[in-house]
Amino acid sequence: MAIPKFEDFLYPFLYKLKDKDLVSTQEMKEFFIEHFNLSDEDCTLKTKSGAVSQLSDRIGWSRQWLRRALFIEIPQRGFYKITQRGYDYLKSHTTLRQSDLMKYPEYAEYANSSTCTNKKPKSKNDENIDITGQTPTEQLENAYQIIVKDLAADLLQRVLEKTPQFFERLVLDLLLKMGYGDSLSDAGMVTKFSHDDGIDGIIKEDKLGLDKIYIQAKRYATSNMIGKPQIQQFVGALDEQKANKGVFITTSSYSSEARKYAEEKASKKIVLIDGRELARYMIEYNVGVSLKRAYEVKRIDSDYFEDDNNE
Repeated sequence: MAIPKFEDFLYPFLYKLKDKDLVSTQEMKEFFIEHFNLSDEDCTLKTKSGAVSQLSDRIGWSRQWLRRALFIEIPQRGFYKITQRGYDYLKSHTTLRQSDLMKYPEYAEYANSSTCTNKKPKSKNDENIDITGQTPTEQLENAYQIIVKDLAADLLQRVLEKTPQFFERLVLDLLLKMGYGDSLSDAGMVTKFSHDDGIDGIIKEDKLGLDKIYIQAKRYATSNMIGKPQIQQFVGALDEQKANKGVFITTSSYSSEARKYAEEKASKKIVLIDGRELARYMIEYNVGVSLKRAYEVKRIDSDYFEDDNNE
């Protein structure tokens, strides 16, 4: 048989978690094989790119949609857990479609923030999704944006599972990849964890080391917003170092007061990077990610066809 449509995975995925504390990715895969009575041949079917099986692809996107709707959480890598909202949904429903998820503001925001003209997130290989009104170029670009957005969410989740020390090193690696400090072996350093005096890292602004940038890195839960007092403390730490420039990076976000203070009132040059920006930079500069597959989009070389002297 063919692999069932993507939305057919949503309700069974959630129901599987109902009576268990944690379910692993492997357990979920085995469950769907039995649930849909899939053959070995079914399980080897690939997506059009050939990079992943259709089964794994559908399970992965089911996980993303349910997590976006706050129906499930991922307390540790590769394990899923149902939330109270998920339990409440199962009490009064026996099916689950995207239209049901759209009733929840967290998922609706995710879906509507897509650049797709129909405002609908797409499975990577669900051919039945409506794409009316889009050119093939727009379809490709929109699908890319959705995939990047989900990759960014996964990156932040992975970072939050690591230690604060790991996060400090990650931030330093990112700034080095962005060109600060050039390629010098001593271009950047992480300060000693227990005696950092409010500074988590130092990096040279250029290859000659004419100036230094001081770093504060806070691995906070996304709900733990950075406020103005913490930015003021960072400015004070810069004063002690007689430094003029600093970068404050967090996995969470900043209050409007914190941003206004950094941009308008701080006596130092302070750059604030929140979780969304951090994930975007990690993807752009290949920190913590690797290339899975590249697609080349080509066009006609008009100059070649206009040159009549090439014979």
